[in-house]
Amino acid sequence: MKPLDEPAADKSAWPMLRSERTWGPWRLGVALATAAAATWCYLIGEYVGYYLNFVQGSLTLAAGSMIGMLLVLLAAGPICVRYGIESVASTKPQFGSRGWMIPAMMQLVSIVGWNSLLLIFFAKSLSQLLDVLGWLPPGIGAQQIVPAATFLACGLVYLVLLRGATGMSRISNILVLHVLIGLWMLYLLVSRRWPELIAAQPTMARPDRLWNHTTGVEIGISSLLSWWAYIGAMIRMAPHGRTVAVPVMLGMGAPVPLLCLIGIAGVLVLKVSDPSAWLRSVGGPLYAVIALTFVAAANLGTTIAGIYASAIGLRNFSKLERLPWSLILLLTILPVALVGILIPELFFGHFGAFLAFIGVAFAPLCGIQVADYYFLRRRFIDIRAVYDRSPSGAYAFWAGVNPVAIVTLGLGCAVYVYLLNPLTYLSHGPYRYITASLPSAFISGCIYVVLTRLFVIPKCRGGYGLRRAEPTTPRGVVS
Repeated sequence: MKPLDEPAADKSAWPMLRSERTWGPWRLGVALATAAAATWCYLIGEYVGYYLNFVQGSLTLAAGSMIGMLLVLLAAGPICVRYGIESVASTKPQFGSRGWMIPAMMQLVSIVGWNSLLLIFFAKSLSQLLDVLGWLPPGIGAQQIVPAATFLACGLVYLVLLRGATGMSRISNILVLHVLIGLWMLYLLVSRRWPELIAAQPTMARPDRLWNHTTGVEIGISSLLSWWAYIGAMIRMAPHGRTVAVPVMLGMGAPVPLLCLIGIAGVLVLKVSDPSAWLRSVGGPLYAVIALTFVAAANLGTTIAGIYASAIGLRNFSKLERLPWSLILLLTILPVALVGILIPELFFGHFGAFLAFIGVAFAPLCGIQVADYYFLRRRFIDIRAVYDRSPSGAYAFWAGVNPVAIVTLGLGCAVYVYLLNPLTYLSHGPYRYITASLPSAFISGCIYVVLTRLFVIPKCRGGYGLRRAEPTTPRGVVS
């Protein structure tokens, strides 16, 4: 029986029973699409537009996005859906009953970074909207509006998420309209500037055309890998795997490359990717108001999904698992608020470095999870052992840490950086043929399998070869 002080199912990191997972394909797809479509799409498109023209950039980015989304789905999807857990908990069979804190910190840094970026955009859009409407008081500029607007956005997110997944789902049903508005903005730009768009050439394209195309694919892959941090908390609300694959690939994977076309087109034709900066020149003040409203709504929806996923991830820490949900939300929102209020311009100016972190860290993590689940554990984990923190637990490894997973993660990151320096975009070796994320994930998976069979399985650590009936009541396990 569930203890009286245990949080509700959608506000805890405990496995969710099938009876508690009520999101069908449509509801899941709407929530994922709302989370996927945000201002980061314009920045991602801008980076692609530096190296490729509109047609080339569109095709390579779409291919990379689908590959990245598929890799994330294969890594975290089966475990999260089958057992009703979120992304961080799904790493315990690989990293150990204490080692999972490394992926947890990766998730936290990723979500805090993305959400800080989105709320800064939200605040900037609100400031521009007030200016267009003539509601901005004299002497008040963006520097004064951004901190206040960030604080306002954090308050809205907090109020929505007080109802947990229910609040996220309901707001998604409203905010999903911004996806259609985004497609309308894309049509507007393409239809009115098509000759210029086709003739426009990227400003940073290299003589090596293959390198340019590979980089477009790599940007798509590395950008979509960031969804690992979000996906578990959302797809665990679905009752079975048949509900998940299509909504994830179409709801979360497809909107990103589609809306990135706005950024590609904008930077090629107008030298700026943010639609709020160019839509007034294309369609006048009314269009500018629509664009600014869209940007604000899009960022709010994604931030809600990110804060929810991060809050559920924090529940895995024993000292936080029984805290009131309202307090967990405050702890999750606080770092985002501090960045948006205190150092918005500093963080905004280093977005490229943050985007680099995503591919470097999450590609090998996905490779490790795919190799472990499919090739070593034969698609089975002991769900009770995931929540067993005792030294004798199946996933205790050595003092709760699997050194093989940590070493493999480090080697995978080294492979990525060797192939492509994510800060300078200097590449080595076969990068121009195979990208950096894919070999990083593949080599990490291979190393993990080899080292596990050499050092872990012979020592009877990690619960490999374990086959037990799956529990029907996963709560109340050893803690």
